[in-house]
Amino acid sequence: MDYPAILEDIFREVRPCCARGRVATYIPELAAVPPDRFGMAVHTVDGAVYGVGECAERFSVQSISKVFTLTLAMQLADEALWQRVGREPSGNPFNSLVQLEVENGKPRNPFINAGALVVTDVILARLADAKHTVRDFVRRLCGVDDIDFDLAVAHSEQRTGHRNKAMAHFLKSFGNLDGAPEVVLDAYFHHCSLAMSCRELCTAALFLANGGVVPASGDRVLSASQAKYVNSLLLTCGTYDAVGDFAYRVGLPGKSGVGGGILAVMPKRFSVCVWSPGLDEHGNSLAGTLALELFTTKTGISIF
Repeated sequence: MDYPAILEDIFREVRPCCARGRVATYIPELAAVPPDRFGMAVHTVDGAVYGVGECAERFSVQSISKVFTLTLAMQLADEALWQRVGREPSGNPFNSLVQLEVENGKPRNPFINAGALVVTDVILARLADAKHTVRDFVRRLCGVDDIDFDLAVAHSEQRTGHRNKAMAHFLKSFGNLDGAPEVVLDAYFHHCSLAMSCRELCTAALFLANGGVVPASGDRVLSASQAKYVNSLLLTCGTYDAVGDFAYRVGLPGKSGVGGGILAVMPKRFSVCVWSPGLDEHGNSLAGTLALELFTTKTGISIF
């Protein structure tokens, strides 16, 4: 497979579309990101890495961090986690409060904001420092020691994240948050503010394409069954309330973030990450989704 040529073709086709989306203006620091940026990287399970555009430029991963917090929570709590959070698509926006009230404070899945807050609470209950534990976990996964929080983004979210604050208190009122809402929120906002590049993200997630094992080191992160579970949740819940359209167009398990990144996995083959800050109406990268659709079309590789 000539990945470099395919990525270059995608880059040429998608670049004119980058200005069509809208950056996430409700987080002030993200509103300042130039909308014309585009990067894409592929990391295969046999160790080859390919990239195009601004694939080495770091950006705010936002909800892509939920892939790694879920992985840690599964290590720590395993099946007990699912007593507090569901495994179903939400069909609603990622920050909706309505469904949470109707379903008595149990979030539909770990990738909507309410579910991610519960996942963060699970980590906090078992580890003293959820913020830096998640950061250090990601550093180990991709072998890069200077990955860190973008504190300007974290503080921006803390100032303006009123809906997330309401959600945390809502969860607490239903008894589905053990820690203090302010402590859980602080960890959650810092997780979302992690700054990583496409190259770093697809390397960090490669264990999901390799049955739960980091190919380079042989370290087991999850069991093969747990890796399958995470990938299934990525397919059914990973791109907010557009999972059906994403599965139809792209055909890979994926997780998006409002920073403009989308991380996707092809089991036994590769992980791929694309970044373009302009978002569609669902909060997914507009050019990024198109790039991944072109990638699976041109390679002929998807899970279907």
